[in-house]
Order: sequence, then structure tokens, then C-alpha cells
Amino acid sequence: MKSIFFPFLFCLVVIAETGFCQNNPVYKIFPEGTVLHANLPYNNDTLRKHLLDIYLPANAKGKIPLVIFIHGGAWLSNDKYADIGYMTKTVAAIINSGFALASIDYRYSTQAVFPAQIQDCNRAVSFLYDHADQYGLDKNRFAIMGFSAGGHLASLQGLSKNNNVEEFFMPGTNKSFSFKAVVDFYGPSDLILFPGNDDVKSPESILIGAAPLARPDLAKAASPVTYVDRNDPPFLIIQGEKDEMVSPKQSRLLSAWLNLAGVQNELIIVKGAPHFGSMFDVDEIRTRVIRFLQKQLD
Repeated sequence: MKSIFFPFLFCLVVIAETGFCQNNPVYKIFPEGTVLHANLPYNNDTLRKHLLDIYLPANAKGKIPLVIFIHGGAWLSNDKYADIGYMTKTVAAIINSGFALASIDYRYSTQAVFPAQIQDCNRAVSFLYDHADQYGLDKNRFAIMGFSAGGHLASLQGLSKNNNVEEFFMPGTNKSFSFKAVVDFYGPSDLILFPGNDDVKSPESILIGAAPLARPDLAKAASPVTYVDRNDPPFLIIQGEKDEMVSPKQSRLLSAWLNLAGVQNELIIVKGAPHFGSMFDVDEIRTRVIRFLQKQLD
């Protein structure tokens, strides 16, 4: 997907904090005039996995609400461009609806075991909160959206924030932020439910550093459903009916726990859909996602 040639006008818009044109493989997906702040280091270090991008609507005025993307990839692959690539119309609709979008990277499980990933996510959101005025963001209107492993992290982040789990934050992280909404695309909710729960080479085992059945304590700590309570933000959960990588039971379980806690949530099972892909970028799903965001971020 990476482009080799960049027109002059393209480079005028794609500007990072350093002022240099950045090679962003998904920028062309965004509506014309979208302003990009690229590869911002959110942890004051040089790790490539500690970068995020901010996309702002053209001619945005005042403080605008923010949707934060967390990418999928079994916690051990992909990057902050990955899911944007097949959610093209949804991404455009988010910007055209007057929302900003930030897409974040986080350390792979092969680099650092859990809770490193949720620490990175919280650090990234803390950076966005701390620099909201600089980028024209409304720090009181943050929503989080994740895909697959990113859906797991988005759900975990949204559910655990009010529990103030100390291990989920790097030292010195500002914890003042909160979330108005969570959109979970086919994210795991309970690691014990995976068929590879006794396989030390499975992605969920690599994530926590042990097979979930051997260390149910670690699996519980890394499972979003552990942190459900009545003070959690509203959820929109979207899952493919034919998902063979993350069972639809994962989403049904999360929705059931949210229902028991009295947390507003909606579960959409997409008929015939696999684990990910363009079937989730169709008009019906996109309309419901935008309507949910508009309602919660109004």
C-alpha cells in the first residue's frame, strides 16, 4: 500500500511535528484537506511502537471530539495504519462527521508481555489528553475504537479506567482522561475462552507469558470482562457471524456482562462476516457506528 511518489500538495498537508513530509500509506483514504500530525512520540522515547498519528478535519474550529483507533494483529503484528486500510468509508465518515481521529501503536507481545500493551494505550491517551489544546481536541469527549486485538485493548482500557488499576499505567502517566464511548470490533473479552488456552505458542499465551489454563490469574487480569461495573461507558460491539479467529461467544459474553451491570451496550452480529474485512465497512454498519459516536460525543 505504500506510495512511492508524493505530489507537492500532498506533502504540504502531511506534516509532522518536525515539519517534514511523512510517508503515510493511508492518508489518501481521508477526505481532502485532512490535516495530519504524523508519528508523534507519546512516551518521550525513540521506540517506533510509541508513536501515534492525529488526523483533523479540514478547517476544524474550536475543540473537536476525538476517536482513538487501536489496531489489531494478535498483539504481535500490524501497526497504526492496518485497520484503516479496509475501513476506508468509515474512516472518511468519522472525519466528515466533525471528529478527529488518532491512531496509536503499542509494543508487540513479542517485545514485552502484558500489561505493556495496555500501559502503552493509556500512555498514548494521556498524551492526547495533555496535548488536547495544542491539537484542537476536546479532552472531555474521547471515544476509543479497536479491532480484534485492538478491540480487546479498547474494551480493556474502557472498562478498567475507572478501576484505577495501577499496573496498567506507566509511572507519571496522567490519569485524568476518561472515555465517553467504546466501539469494539471483534475483540476478545475473556482469554480463557480461546481454543488455544493450553497452547503456550498461541497469541493469547504469548501475550501474557503463559498458557491461560496454566495461569488463569494472568488470563483474568488481561480479560476485559474482569473489569465490568455499572460505571463503565456505553459500548457498541460488532462481530462477524462466521468469525473463526475470535468466536462470536466472546462478544456475546461481554454484552451479557455489560447487561448484568446495567451498562448501555449494543451487540451487532454481522451475518456471514469473517473475522475482519470490508464487510464491516458497509453502509448499515457504518451508519450505526457514526450514530453511536454522535450520540455519545454530543
